Amino acid sequence: MVTSWDLSFLSSSASTNDKWALIVLNQSFPVSLFKLVWQASLLHAFADGGANRVYDALGDDRATYIPDFIKGDFDSIQDYSRNYYNSRNVKIIQDDDQDSTDLMKCIQEIEVIEQNLQLSGTLSSDIRLGVIILGGITGRLDQTIHTLSLLHKLRTQNRKFMVVSEDNVAWVLDSGTHHITLDESILGPNCGLLPVGIDSTILTTQGLRWNLTEAESSFEGMVSTSNAITGPTVQIKTTKPIWWCIEFRKGFLT
Repeated sequence: MVTSWDLSFLSSSASTNDKWALIVLNQSFPVSLFKLVWQASLLHAFADGGANRVYDALGDDRATYIPDFIKGDFDSIQDYSRNYYNSRNVKIIQDDDQDSTDLMKCIQEIEVIEQNLQLSGTLSSDIRLGVIILGGITGRLDQTIHTLSLLHKLRTQNRKFMVVSEDNVAWVLDSGTHHITLDESILGPNCGLLPVGIDSTILTTQGLRWNLTEAESSFEGMVSTSNAITGPTVQIKTTKPIWWCIEFRKGFLT
């Protein structure tokens, strides 16, 4: 079985659709990137202090970008942003559970909303919203490791997760074969295959400058960093789950 990955949500021509939900974390982001992933998403969520980030970054434009909900333990959200979104009738959910992170809480809420949309007939019952996470792989190392760990564990769900930052797009490729379609005006050339959370994997690739053929990859051995795409399609076969990342084309987000 081949899993196909299409990153068309990063195109400026992308329109609102029923495929993606956006979670904005408490990390800085380029406004141009925020607007791209917002317009590509059906649902929009701010995780705790992510509300501050959007409020501060958008300025007078913030009224155009009102989320469906804000959720977290609220150790980061500031009164000014909470009051603003409350005045816009945003659903604000405080969850003090310290065994789950703000990201986990938002994913759980998206699952609830998705089920309600399916029951009402607004969303087809065979649709599982993919999740775009804005932030999560920049800033504090412990938070980055949490993102890597959580998405590694969630890979078996029938749901796609993408992490986007000012530099990269990254996601987990589960064991099997993956066909990735890329817009070279947006992404590349540099990319990497990272054996995070596993002992080792065997990789075979097509479409990279330095392709791999039945090559073992592990933290104790070879890690394919600073590789590069050679065209708009990449195929990766892996025996165990692995992180794939690719950089934004220089100048794309300016």
